[in-house]
Amino acid sequence: MSGGGPVAGPDGALRCPWGLSTEDYVAYHDTEWGKPVHGDDALYERLCLEAFQSGLSWLTILRRREGFRKAFADFEIAAVARFGPRDAERLLADEGIIRNRAKIEATLANAKVLAGWRPGELDALIWSHAPAEPGPAPENTADVQAVTPESTALAKALKKAGIRFVGPTTAYALMQACGLVDDHLAGCVSRGA
Repeated sequence: MSGGGPVAGPDGALRCPWGLSTEDYVAYHDTEWGKPVHGDDALYERLCLEAFQSGLSWLTILRRREGFRKAFADFEIAAVARFGPRDAERLLADEGIIRNRAKIEATLANAKVLAGWRPGELDALIWSHAPAEPGPAPENTADVQAVTPESTALAKALKKAGIRFVGPTTAYALMQACGLVDDHLAGCVSRGA
């Protein structure tokens, strides 16, 4: 990340610089990123998408999100847990998603693990790793961390529970996206919203 501070958008409101780079990002930044997400299926979707994003631009994932939802039964854990080898091959041929065998296999395996959990258990596990106190608002993008002790602990807890393809950086991206932390810059219109 560069060290840029909030930037005024076309409407004059200050936003995180990345949130103004494309129309897709403006909508995502303003309406989704950093807003609390609850529910096992919703969090499973974000966990999967963050894993697919690993090594790629988030914009690539965001623009294929509807393709992912169609391919993975709207990320309904119970439905994806029933996917078999033919579904895996179908997914590898699906141009609407990222066709990475390891990521697809992890998505399917994670659904099978999570299908055995009690309702609300994934939500509770993820949210138990939210920092007890919010940190100071980052002044610029250089102040935004990629890994924290909480994200490291979350990644370890998920791995211990059998969840694949999640490390501390992916866990922190999930925490940012799902509102466990608020990394909107100081002065950003979405900070604290």
